[in-house]
Amino acid sequence: MVPRSFVPPRLIGHRGAKALAPENTLPSIRAAWEAGAPWIEIDAKLAGDGVPVLMHDATLDRTTNRTGAVVALTSRELASVDAGDGASVPTLAQCLSLCRELGLGLDLEIKPDSGTGPATARAVLEVLAAEGWRSDDSIIITSFERDALAVVRDAAPDYLRGLLLTGRPEDWRDAATELAVDAVIPGSRDILDPQDVTAILDGGWVPLTYTVNDPQRAKELYGWGVAGIVTDDPPALLGL
Repeated sequence: MVPRSFVPPRLIGHRGAKALAPENTLPSIRAAWEAGAPWIEIDAKLAGDGVPVLMHDATLDRTTNRTGAVVALTSRELASVDAGDGASVPTLAQCLSLCRELGLGLDLEIKPDSGTGPATARAVLEVLAAEGWRSDDSIIITSFERDALAVVRDAAPDYLRGLLLTGRPEDWRDAATELAVDAVIPGSRDILDPQDVTAILDGGWVPLTYTVNDPQRAKELYGWGVAGIVTDDPPALLGL
């Protein structure tokens, strides 16, 4: 069993509020707050200078006016890239400052490029420490990358941790146990029935899920015992 209590937010804005403003930008974070989301989720990866920035993809192609690898640019250079509607690519430090200003909780996903899980995790922890964030703040550190979560477990064990899943890996229970996570977070498409949620609860983990934008599906998942939902569109699910 997980040796501590984690009461998650019922609703978490995805990449800020992806449906309302360009994802993983400061305007998106502010839009989630304005819409009433108590927490937001963001993706942190390394720029070319080793500084964690907010970006989901390994390349700039989908979300900005530039092309090529994120790691080909420094964090300072990324600050001049248009990530949509004139917003720049922010650093994790800027995100943390804004979350603190607005009183938002943070689901901080470590989203490393291939082979950089441990390095990304260490850099994220360094920024958290530099910005004065602590394990008793409203924050959970999540990742699909098990080597990244292992670094957090070993270097900063007091932080809440969540194991993200894609598909239905047979070894998820073993991984969640080994990594001593507090939450297990499958994709909503992979939660097929209430028993899938019960399996997480029976292991002592908090069941969260991503990414749900349909209110009826959200109601169903809440009814099955899912404790918190990540959504692109917080206004659509508020109050459920």
